[in-house]
Amino acid sequence: MSAVPASRLTALFLDMIAAERGAAVNTLDAYRRDLDDYCTYLAESGADPMSADTALVRGYLEDLAARGFKSSTSARHLSCVRQFHRFLYTEGRRTEDPTTVIEGPRRGRVLPKVLGMNEVDRLLAAAKEGIEDPGRPAPERLRAARMACLLETLYATGLRVSELVALPRSAARGRDPLLTIKGKGGRERLVPLSEPSRAAMVTYLDVLKQVRPGAAASTWLFPADSESGHLTRQAFARDLKSVAGAAGLRGDLVSPHVLRHAFASHLLQNGADLRVVQELLGHADISTTQIYTHVLDERTKAMVRDLHPLSDG
Repeated sequence: MSAVPASRLTALFLDMIAAERGAAVNTLDAYRRDLDDYCTYLAESGADPMSADTALVRGYLEDLAARGFKSSTSARHLSCVRQFHRFLYTEGRRTEDPTTVIEGPRRGRVLPKVLGMNEVDRLLAAAKEGIEDPGRPAPERLRAARMACLLETLYATGLRVSELVALPRSAARGRDPLLTIKGKGGRERLVPLSEPSRAAMVTYLDVLKQVRPGAAASTWLFPADSESGHLTRQAFARDLKSVAGAAGLRGDLVSPHVLRHAFASHLLQNGADLRVVQELLGHADISTTQIYTHVLDERTKAMVRDLHPLSDG
C-alpha cells in the first residue's frame, strides 16, 4: 500500500475538526499553518507524520525555540501537533502516538494588555474629531465616523474583531438593543448595544450615505473594496494605530483585541459576574475568561481593605 502524503493526512484532520468540533474558518487556517510548518520540518529531516517519533517532535520544539518563537507560540504549535497525532492514532493510521510523553514549554501567566477607562475615553474622543466639520474632506469625515462607530461598538460589546468587521447592515436597523452574534464554532450569543454605540452607528450611516451613496446597497455595516466585501481586520487595526497616536497613546499598546480586554476588565472592575462576562465574550470555557481574575483579585482586596470592620484603611 502506497504511503499517504502528509498533505492528505492534514486535510483529513482538518475535515475532522471542522465536522466534529464546528471549528471556524480562522481556527482551521491557524491549524493548517501550524501543521504545514510541522510537516515541512519533518520533510527536511527525512521523515513524515507516519514515521515521526518522539525525538523528532522534541527536535521540532527545539527548532521553534531556535527560530525565536515565544513559549506561548511553541505551546500552541505543540497542541496542534498533539491533536494531529492523536487523530492518526485513533483513526488506526498509526499504532502509537509520539507526543504522549512530551511536556510542553513552560508558560508564565500572561496578563492581557488593558487600557484604562480614561485612555478609552481619549481614544474615542480622537476618533470622533472632525466628523461634524463641514470643512474637512468628505473621505476623512467618513473614516472618522466609521472609526468612531467601530470603537464605540467594540467597547460596548467586546466582540472579536472578526465578528465586528463582519457585522451585517441589519445590526444598525433594529430597535432591539441586543445583537445576535454567531461566534466560534457557530455558537450564537446575545450582546447588548449601548446608547453611544447606537448613536455612533446612526451618525456613521448618515455620513456613509452622503459620501458613498452606492454603499447603501451593501449587506455589510462596514462595506469596503475587499475580497470579503467588508472592512478587513488588518485595515481596522492599521487605522486604529493612527487614532491611538492622535490620542497620545502608544500604538503598540492599542489593538482591537486590547479594546476587547478593556471591555471585559472594566465590567469586572465595576462588579460584573465572571460568568456573565464569559457569555458576553463568547468563551466556550470559563477557564478562558479566568485570565481576568487578576481584576477580581484586586477588587476583592479593595473590598476587604475598605469594608472590613477591623481594617486599618
